[in-house]
Amino acid sequence: MTDASSALQTLEKDARDIFGSRLQSLVRYGAKAKLVHALMVVDSLTADDLRACAGRVSAWHDEGLATPLMLPASELSRSLDAFPFELSAIIADHTVVTGRNPFEGLRVEANDLRWACEVQARSHLLHLREGFVEARGRNDALSVLIVRSAPAWASLLENMARLENKPMATDEVTKLVGVKEISNDEAARIFPSYLDAVERLTRHVDTWSAK
Repeated sequence: MTDASSALQTLEKDARDIFGSRLQSLVRYGAKAKLVHALMVVDSLTADDLRACAGRVSAWHDEGLATPLMLPASELSRSLDAFPFELSAIIADHTVVTGRNPFEGLRVEANDLRWACEVQARSHLLHLREGFVEARGRNDALSVLIVRSAPAWASLLENMARLENKPMATDEVTKLVGVKEISNDEAARIFPSYLDAVERLTRHVDTWSAK
């Protein structure tokens, strides 16, 4: 694997070979990720373009690049409400490799983030309730449910922190973020608080409004 700078140079060269003057911007985002993530904004995106990218994706992966996102410029602004989490994260942490800054003048609306957080929270709540019933009173199954749900819980808390523009809380339930293992007895003890926290967060985001 080469360094990020070299990988991005390779990606820029390939993008220019494929898109030519249709390449408007190449942006790196997610600098803390293990792989190098990039977004290409282009005038147009055709099936031939996708086939050309498919022919180079193995080499990109070998360079340490994640498969880049590709968007026609006409779709970018119209995607802000559809992907508020993803695009707000990119807007907050990106570097322009070449071309103009595609996010200049763009922002994700707070109401779009709120709606997406509510969808995520309600989905998580339904999943936990269903999982509890399917555990049939077995604490080992409850332990598995908590561990497997921890990444989604972490994502929900991160998105709520982004919505409210403040750090995540650090109580016992939020410490489940990143948990890899939990004992059966601990699972039985903490699950009611976990479920209650998700219920409270769901009610909170349902009535949240920008100050």
